[in-house]
Amino acid sequence: MNRHPTRWCALLLWLCVLPAFAQTRAWLDRDRITYGETVTLNIETGLDVRQVDYRPLAAQFEVAGQTVRRSYDLVGGRATTRSLFAVGLRPRGPGVLQVPALRVGNTRTAPLRLVVMPPTVQPANGGADAFVETSIDATQPYVQQAVGVVVRLNYAIPLLSGQLDQDPPAHASLQRVGEDVTYQREIGGRRYNVVERRFLLVPERSGPLVLPGARFNGQAAGGFFDQVFDDGRKPLSAASANTRLQVRPIPADAPQPWLPLHDLRLRYLQAPTRGRVGEAVTVELEVQADGANAAQLPALELPASAAVQVFADPPQSDEQLADGRPRTTLRRRIALVPLQAGALAIEGPRIAWWDAKAGVARTARLPPLRLQVAPGTDAAPEMGPSSSTPDALRSPRDARGSLRLRWGIGVLLVVLLAAVAWWAMRRRPQASASVDRATQDAPSLAQALEAGELAGIAQALVAAAGPGADLATVRARLDDATQSAALARLQAARWGRDDPAAVLAVLRQAFAGGPRWRRASARTSQDPLPPLYPE
Repeated sequence: MNRHPTRWCALLLWLCVLPAFAQTRAWLDRDRITYGETVTLNIETGLDVRQVDYRPLAAQFEVAGQTVRRSYDLVGGRATTRSLFAVGLRPRGPGVLQVPALRVGNTRTAPLRLVVMPPTVQPANGGADAFVETSIDATQPYVQQAVGVVVRLNYAIPLLSGQLDQDPPAHASLQRVGEDVTYQREIGGRRYNVVERRFLLVPERSGPLVLPGARFNGQAAGGFFDQVFDDGRKPLSAASANTRLQVRPIPADAPQPWLPLHDLRLRYLQAPTRGRVGEAVTVELEVQADGANAAQLPALELPASAAVQVFADPPQSDEQLADGRPRTTLRRRIALVPLQAGALAIEGPRIAWWDAKAGVARTARLPPLRLQVAPGTDAAPEMGPSSSTPDALRSPRDARGSLRLRWGIGVLLVVLLAAVAWWAMRRRPQASASVDRATQDAPSLAQALEAGELAGIAQALVAAAGPGADLATVRARLDDATQSAALARLQAARWGRDDPAAVLAVLRQAFAGGPRWRRASARTSQDPLPPLYPE
């Protein structure tokens, strides 16, 4: 005889209830939605599962908003746990879709059926609560031509939430540009709020191109019956029709690189007419392009030559939207350092482009930049003709006056030289110490080139030229065009107009064997003073 009937009954009840608590099931909150809306997939299980693998859903759905909720129950004196997993699914396209089976612990859910209806295109006649419009600025663009796309959401009732989507077409890039613009308009005697969004479409190959219609899905404030029998919300959806384009190929006679635009203009913002050897003058260029962004435009440049060095700053760009397409203004400042005196002509910039409206090739160009270059400040002054006139060609009266003048100048120079010699003898110890200290502080040219500091190289060159010298003196005394050009680049780099690393390489190559100085002429090697006692 069984003495514990109650225990056996409880065990039997536990065995019957346990499968019900361990059962796993899945369901959708709706089985029919409009393309663009989101449906919730729910999975409930009594198994001890921490998470669900949703990766099989990614082929047909966008997965977002994963949540989990757990509840605890006491059955037959034993605690059990139930878990409810929920995830939001947005279909990737309309049609009859199947939500695949998912693995939950050691079991699998049943597949589910979902009908996704295409969005309804509402006419823009003032009768719909909401409608979407799509407009483009070119229906027959060229390959790689920038096409402006404008999407407008019009709604006449208050919105509680919503999302506006625009899918990209195949074989083209679609990029959202700018911020949304909001305003109001009246259609058919009804006032609508408008949200305007802009995109940039760039076809990648020729042929027919279909731009999918934009979609809106959201929640709007309902009427009286919605407030009484529901939560006060009602779903609201709208879509625009697909837009078809015919993309034209690149013409055979088109200039390269290929640049299709509506318009392009070039101009000088700053164009100097005078300069000086070794001193920088600034040129500023501007290009305005209708139908391209800054990345599509070529660089604004001026050619360098043996007569001028060119140092360009990074370009500055300003991109705006007009008529649904980009309009870009590109500016660039360029420093020119003339290397020789005289008239200098620099070829102006030119940009070849394709007129997408007229279907013809065009070229924008600027006239040559003409500079009148004066000699540098370190150039030796020319002697006047009177100083080179021989005494034999002068009249006797002029010769006697000249002789007296020479005697006077000679006496004066003797007095001055004596005073300078007396002053130098008194100052010699201090001046000698100062020169020695400056010589010790200045590194040798080889050491400076090895160290790689541009300031040290400049100091070493000045020290090699002798006391009282500067970079202008060094450049005037150099007898090598390569070393002179390298020194000009050194000066430009110290102004921030050249790449220091590139300039260092040029300096090391030019001065590897040391500076090459000009030889003193026979005339300069002689005593520049007239004889004190002429014959």
